[in-house]
Amino acid sequence: MKNTNNTVGSHVAHVAKYAKVRDGRKQPIRGLWERNGRFYAQLKIEDALTGEKKTRRVPLVDKEGKAVQSRAEAVAEMERLRVKRTDGDLPVLRRTPVFNAYADTYLKFIRSGAKKLSTVKKEEDTLKLWTKKIGFLRLDQIKRVHINRFIEARLEAKKNPRTVNLDVISLRQVLKRAIADGWIQRLPTEGLRPLKTKTVKRQLITPADLEKLCTTAFEAKSNEDGKDVPLTKNATQFVDFIRFLAYSGARRNEALAMRWDDVDFDRKQITIGARGDTKNSKCRTVDFNSKLEAHLLDLHKRMRKVSDFLFPSPRRGKEDASAKTFKESLWLVRERAKLPHFTFHDCRHHFISMAVMSGVDFMTIASWVGHQDGGVLIGKVYGHLANEHKKAMAEKLSFEPTAPAAAPVTAPVTEAKP
Repeated sequence: MKNTNNTVGSHVAHVAKYAKVRDGRKQPIRGLWERNGRFYAQLKIEDALTGEKKTRRVPLVDKEGKAVQSRAEAVAEMERLRVKRTDGDLPVLRRTPVFNAYADTYLKFIRSGAKKLSTVKKEEDTLKLWTKKIGFLRLDQIKRVHINRFIEARLEAKKNPRTVNLDVISLRQVLKRAIADGWIQRLPTEGLRPLKTKTVKRQLITPADLEKLCTTAFEAKSNEDGKDVPLTKNATQFVDFIRFLAYSGARRNEALAMRWDDVDFDRKQITIGARGDTKNSKCRTVDFNSKLEAHLLDLHKRMRKVSDFLFPSPRRGKEDASAKTFKESLWLVRERAKLPHFTFHDCRHHFISMAVMSGVDFMTIASWVGHQDGGVLIGKVYGHLANEHKKAMAEKLSFEPTAPAAAPVTAPVTEAKP
């Protein structure tokens, strides 16, 4: 026979029931209940996701999250919740997911194509760090103090302030989605100022530096057999890659993805990101300059029949594929060339600086390199180059009068006597 008394052995389990809270005159206070010594407010709440209204009994807590202790405090807190409900500022009153589980949900979303794979990988690595610190907390429990402790720990680990700022941005992306899903109402990062960072002025690569790097790639080194071989096995392809970056302004991964179908010799243009594989997923065209055109014509003669890619992988096998990276070659060559801080991105800066000093307008440069601000960033970062170039041109201006050309000396004309 089924036990209807909730007995456990010889003991009877009594389930506590909600009881109305009464005022000093023994009259029930509308919407206020008590159970097991805790006060609850009975509110009709609209679900932010479904729009469905449900009546719920909400435990009443103070500003510090502790249960209110007196009837007066309970009445005050209940009225505060009612005002927030009217203003549409009512906190989420259902149980929110823990950060660990919600971060996994967020990553599944961005892996589905919402973000580029390279971006996904960076966010995965950063969110692993956050999960170690706050993974056990529910979304509505994440406070500024937890974020501050994370930042302090990262700085103690000697991490660059810029890196720490990017860590906070990754957390903010997750919590912004939590707001959109109706789990929280405000970001715990509101008002949090980014750490101050020192922007080191990038040393511009000169044409001479570029030539030195390319020449060094072919310098000899002794192999295990004592024979002289080029410094790097793929010296020719490495130099082709460096020159393409410097003459086109393409980013490293954008250049690796380039195919010969993206090169239009008739229109004298290349299309970067034809398959949406740029930083902002938008393609752009770059018009030939003399250096780029000559380089592509030379490369086309040597490589067009080898692969559909400008820079094919040496280990592509039967399936055509692009090269993955030239990092190891870069590390070897830049050390030998005594340019230890040279990066692939410096080639992009070289292209922009040369364009600025050649007098190309900022809007055109921005369209070539894929900036969406119409040239604002170009002017902000490279404007001084344009000014220096103008000053150099001004110095060539001369207001000194020039001597008129001497009239040619000719023999006097005499008329013949009749």
